[in-house]
Amino acid sequence: MRVGFIGLGSQGAPMARRIVEAGFDTTLWARRPATLAAFADTAARRAASPVELAAASDLVCVCVVDDADVEQVVTGEQGVLTGLRKGGVIAVHSTVHPDTCRRLAERAQVHGVSVVDAPVSGGGRAAAEGRLLVMTGGETGTVAYCRKVFETFGDPVLHLGPLGSGQIAKLLNNLLFTANLATAAETLALAPEFGIDRGALAEAVLHGSGASFALDRVKAAGGTLDPLAERAGPLLRKDVRLLADLAGSADATAGTALAAADAALDRMGQGRRTAPQLPLHENGNKLLANGEH
Repeated sequence: MRVGFIGLGSQGAPMARRIVEAGFDTTLWARRPATLAAFADTAARRAASPVELAAASDLVCVCVVDDADVEQVVTGEQGVLTGLRKGGVIAVHSTVHPDTCRRLAERAQVHGVSVVDAPVSGGGRAAAEGRLLVMTGGETGTVAYCRKVFETFGDPVLHLGPLGSGQIAKLLNNLLFTANLATAAETLALAPEFGIDRGALAEAVLHGSGASFALDRVKAAGGTLDPLAERAGPLLRKDVRLLADLAGSADATAGTALAAADAALDRMGQGRRTAPQLPLHENGNKLLANGEH
């Protein structure tokens, strides 16, 4: 299988390297040519545009920042759909609105191309070690076709259901992570009130039943959310707002999880409810701020 990869950021680059090192015939494209320099020691080829990359690929993996970026590289004038052969597949690894994936699938179907959503979680280190969580949505046979590629950087690779299911699972994951950040930070903030060092409490709890990935991140940040605010805050706000929008559309109640996530965003100065209103998708859903992401 020939694989194309677009989006060589802190997480996408190690994903692409794992694909190349697994022996897949791989073509890369990036807006910033400098990001391709890290692949000079590999067998990967470079394309001059997304359409050129698509023409050399059977599967195109897209790992760019947000909805607008995904749609641009896929449906733009020099986009993937212009060059991908009939029977080709596009895998969306970006965290975007499920409707973005469904809209792309409708456009792709006209070209005889399939789309799967396959957002990932774990970060650059997990990608480099081949242990990203890959949450897929799409037709069973199409997901199976992509699995060998996804397994180069992911373990586990899970199929959650029809197209869009992977995005919903990723957003629920990020909602819980954000909520856990709030409970971890607020718990550690109580430690000095009882004469216990925050770091010491975090170390203890990480070996106990209260352990969580969020607590580990808060501990690494010095026991507060302040160091996380600039880097992670806008991304988490985007995902929490998106999940809240989806929950509202489905008349689902996020309840305690959403309240705790809002508390974390407030602590990081990224309050979901007070953030400026963003433009709308053509279907009426909010187009959210840039995001892992």
